[in-house]
Amino acid sequence: QVQLVESGGGLVQAGGSLRLSCAASGRTFNPYFMGWFRQAIGKEREFVAAITWSAWSGGSTSYADSLRGRFTISRDNAKTTVFLQMNSLKPEDTAVYYCAGKNNLGGTVREYRSYDYWGQGTQVTVSS
Repeated sequence: QVQLVESGGGLVQAGGSLRLSCAASGRTFNPYFMGWFRQAIGKEREFVAAITWSAWSGGSTSYADSLRGRFTISRDNAKTTVFLQMNSLKPEDTAVYYCAGKNNLGGTVREYRSYDYWGQGTQVTVSS
């Protein structure tokens, strides 16, 4: 049983911050990467950030070019939770945010089709 449970979404004013959490569970859950994606209404699912996850990885991160500097992906010391710190939020950040696990070596961390496990999504709404 592999589960990714997201929390932390909500309504925030422009310029504010939110911290999303994704709690991972499952005896065999140990993907190579964890990532965050977002999908606005009528839009394609978009890469946000990714972080190396497996025990022999060093926690390297990747970001969408447009989000670098505002968003930060991280993990807890026990490696049970992945976070997305979102600062200086803008109305265009409004979307459903998903966490995902990539447990294969195909594709890239920036392509949503490369991921094997997905959370249920959490709504982030930024008011103008």
